Amino acid sequence: MNPAHRKELLFSLTSTQLETAYRHCERLARNSGSNFYCAFLSLPRPMFREMCVLYSFMRVTDNIGDDEDLELSLRRQKLLEWRTQVHEAFDTGTSSEPILLALRDVAARKEIPLERFLDVIDGVESDLVPRRFQTFDQLEHYCYQVAGAVGLCCIGIWGYSGQDAEQFAIDCGTAFQLTNILRDLSEDSERGRLYLPLEDLEQFNYSPDDLADQRQSPSFKQLMEFEVERAWSYYRKALPLLECVSPDGRRILRGFFGTYSELLHEIEHRNYDVFSGRVRLSRWKKWSVAMRSLLSLPVKFTIPELPQPANSLSTSD
Repeated sequence: MNPAHRKELLFSLTSTQLETAYRHCERLARNSGSNFYCAFLSLPRPMFREMCVLYSFMRVTDNIGDDEDLELSLRRQKLLEWRTQVHEAFDTGTSSEPILLALRDVAARKEIPLERFLDVIDGVESDLVPRRFQTFDQLEHYCYQVAGAVGLCCIGIWGYSGQDAEQFAIDCGTAFQLTNILRDLSEDSERGRLYLPLEDLEQFNYSPDDLADQRQSPSFKQLMEFEVERAWSYYRKALPLLECVSPDGRRILRGFFGTYSELLHEIEHRNYDVFSGRVRLSRWKKWSVAMRSLLSLPVKFTIPELPQPANSLSTSD
C-alpha cells in the first residue's frame, strides 16, 4: 500500500466508527480473562488499545480454528471467509467487522504489512487437522506462523530500532511456542497431536507410540533435555530484542520473558515429567509478574547460559 493511499484510508472512517471499533476490541480482550490483558494495562493508553486490537484478531482467528462444534469443512470455510474479510478491510478501508476496522487502522499507522496477519491465519489453518513434522525446519516455520508473526506485529506496535530486531522477534516467538509445545505435550498427545519433529524422536529412540502412551523412559528424558535446551537457545537468541524495543515495549516484553521462561524452568524442575500434571505457574508467580508489570518494575528472569561441552577445558585458574 503506497503512503498516499494509506493516508486516504486512515481518514475514510469517521472518528466515531473507529472509536466504536476500538472499544469493541477492548471489551473482547477484557472479557477474555486472559493474562495478556493484565499485561497490556501496563502500557500507555494508545498502545494498550492497539494491543487489544491485535489480541482480538488473534483470538477470533484461533476461535475459528478451535471450534470443534463445527465440522472441519465448515471451520476451513470460515477461515477462508475471515481471510477474505481481512483482505477487503485492508484494500478498501471498510468492513462489517469492527475488529478489522480497528486492525486496519493499527496496521496502517504502524506500517504492519497485511502478510503478517495472513501468516497467522495460515498457521491456524494448518493446525485444523493433526499433522506431524518430519524435521525441525518444518516445525520452525509453523512456530513463525503462529508466534513469530505475532511477535513482529507486537514490535511494530511498541516501536523498535535496529536491523536485526525483526529476526530477534521471530526468535522470541519461536522460544515461546517451543515452550508451549513442551508444556502441552501430554494434552496434545491425548488429542492425537505431535509437534516434536519425528527426526528428534528417532534420534533418541522414542517412538510416536511411546508418546501416545505417555511412556516415561531414559530415552524420553534425553529427548526432553534436548528439546528444552533447543528452546533455551532461542531465548538466548531473542534476548537482544529487549534493547531494540521502546521502553514501554521492553517492560511488557520482560513480563513475557519472565512468564514463559519460568514455565521452561518448571519443566526442568519436574525432571521433564510433563505427563503427571499440567505444567503451570503458581498463582503467586502469575500475580508477581502481573504486579511488577503494572507498577513498571522490572520482571526478573533467568536464561541459562550455553552449556559447555563435557570435554571443554576450564578457563578458570
